[in-house]
Amino acid sequence: MPSRPVPSRPVWEERPSAAGLVGKGIVLAGACLAILFPLWIVVVTSLSTPETISSAGGLVVVPRDVTFVAYRELLGGGQVQRAALVSLGVTTVGTLFSMTVSVLCAYGLSRPGSPGHRWILMTLLATMFFGAGLIPTYLLVQALGLTDTYLALILPSAVSVFNILVLRAFFMNISPELIDSARIDGAGDVRILWRIVVPLSRAVLAVIALFYAVGYWSAWFNASLYLTDQDMMPLQNVMIQIVQKQEPPTGLGQMIRTNRLSPLSVQMAVMVLALVPVAIASPLVQKHFRKGMLTGAVKG
Repeated sequence: MPSRPVPSRPVWEERPSAAGLVGKGIVLAGACLAILFPLWIVVVTSLSTPETISSAGGLVVVPRDVTFVAYRELLGGGQVQRAALVSLGVTTVGTLFSMTVSVLCAYGLSRPGSPGHRWILMTLLATMFFGAGLIPTYLLVQALGLTDTYLALILPSAVSVFNILVLRAFFMNISPELIDSARIDGAGDVRILWRIVVPLSRAVLAVIALFYAVGYWSAWFNASLYLTDQDMMPLQNVMIQIVQKQEPPTGLGQMIRTNRLSPLSVQMAVMVLALVPVAIASPLVQKHFRKGMLTGAVKG
């Protein structure tokens, strides 16, 4: 009997059937709808007039009488604009600082001959499973004089051990011959890192930078813990105050009392403003996710 032909590809890589394609399309469409529909409601409600919100009984699904009054008033100055600038500054400075420390630490740990790198690596790994706790951390920040400063929003969460391990694994995958050839030409560690390792690691660096940036932009707990000055609060804390306490930012109370602006539209507009930077940055880094994360996880 003639032997069966050996398939050229594994079963999980074979072309799906028509039913499989239709099923995948339905599942993906349902997942997209489940994600986008709540965002649609938030955006439409933020653009609705008080009359439209009142007739809809709350959240608006079908847009009608679109107005940008909420955004114009929020971005025209005051508490929300100041909080947005604070969040933007903390995110920018914090991401640069975190990336610098993480890259330097990961590169040192990726070099087998670096002194004490195994002990340092084990110490970092231990911090992933054991923490000092909230009270000792607060006492340390207070003892360093960081309360009511923007450094309290950056330093306590500046470095992620997981991100360092991903960067280290990626750096270890770079050809040792390439680094050795640079050393023969007289290059030091700083020049090798800047001229060779960093350009070859753009994918994973973009992904890790996005992780740090999203973490800083979305953070609210450190601000509520270490800050008492309302003028220093970032956007996320202001958003929580508006949503939970049902209080409009300073300057909008008169418009709400005269029914020219709905408190719900203000709340939804603040949520949209908080989501916009992440929504813009994520697609720009999306192409690097597979290469950056999977390659960085191959070698430990």
